[in-house]
Amino acid sequence: MRTVKQVSDLTGISVRMLHYYDEIGLLKPSEVTDAGYRLYDDEALMTLQQILFYKELDIPLKAVKEIMYSPHYDKIQALENQKKLLILKCNRLNDLVKLIDKTLKGETAMSFKEFDMSEYFNALEDLKKEHKDKIIKAYGSMDKYNEFIERCRSKEVEIARMAIKQYGSIKKYVKAIKRNYNSNVFILAEQYEEFKKDCLEDKHPELKELYKALVADLGKDPSSKEIQRIAQEIKNTAQRDYEIFKIDTGNEYWYSMVQIYLLLPDWIKAVDEKYGTGAAIFIGKALKTNLGDKQPKIKVLYEKLTSDLNKNPYSEEMQKIVAEIANETHRQHETLKIDEGENYLGYMAELYLSDSAWAKEADNRYGNGASKFIGEALKFYSEGVK
Repeated sequence: MRTVKQVSDLTGISVRMLHYYDEIGLLKPSEVTDAGYRLYDDEALMTLQQILFYKELDIPLKAVKEIMYSPHYDKIQALENQKKLLILKCNRLNDLVKLIDKTLKGETAMSFKEFDMSEYFNALEDLKKEHKDKIIKAYGSMDKYNEFIERCRSKEVEIARMAIKQYGSIKKYVKAIKRNYNSNVFILAEQYEEFKKDCLEDKHPELKELYKALVADLGKDPSSKEIQRIAQEIKNTAQRDYEIFKIDTGNEYWYSMVQIYLLLPDWIKAVDEKYGTGAAIFIGKALKTNLGDKQPKIKVLYEKLTSDLNKNPYSEEMQKIVAEIANETHRQHETLKIDEGENYLGYMAELYLSDSAWAKEADNRYGNGASKFIGEALKFYSEGVK
């Protein structure tokens, strides 16, 4: 057992702060003597160590208490998460040191006022209180969200440039983030997850029997009349009983649902565990065949834009397609009540032209050189409508 003074000397935390931790219920002493002295055992010191890790990550004490005293709190998992966050913070600080070195050498010139991200990170912290449930549903846990914040800190300058490019200023970007947390995105995400859960857990009796019939023989042809009849019934039932598939853009969400059977590893694994190896791909092929040529309008437009990469991306023909893309994108954002910013297409153009991940994805999907073609077409259009 150690006294509060000994713990203070060992950890560098003031006696006054240890008393405060006791008052707010964050770290209670292991024992209090008859004389009123606080004593701490090794387990209490381990708890204090965890608190200090969270403190180093600038997580408010109230949030630390909620995390540590949650019935689902796992010390080992918490240490793993804290390690990831501290590595991210370390990398961020190293990047800042490199940036300072470049600035001292005259290699970098920027307005620090323009790139001040403090309001942005304050907003991310505030969202923990205002939208706790939404954050946990979206990220899986508050630890995952904290990890996201640290990743954002490590890309501070990149995010600032994106915010200014797309929204005009960081201040407008922060306002948009707050507004977008009240958009329809989270409602639709919950409805989407509800449908997926019902399918996996057999909570919809009719769908349960339909899926069971669909995968009764995985050796059958997914495009056969018998299988397609079941696939059509599954689609009709989903569109009848689930709000997400009833709305104007319901067909597009159904298209996305079909794709996850073919592309999403976690979903494929879960479905295969339920129905047998190969079941997810079989279901995906059956539902995709049932869709026919019904695809989301935005997907059709991008395929149309990239159908001939030898054409001039600045031509009237191509710019007309880009205008349709802009209108469809705006319509989708309005439906979801998303603040897209004043230069969304300009930002997208920059991603296609300078982000290697976006370039690789576009080239794989539409052909070599597609990313540059799309980027130039979007950039030309966005500059023309300013």
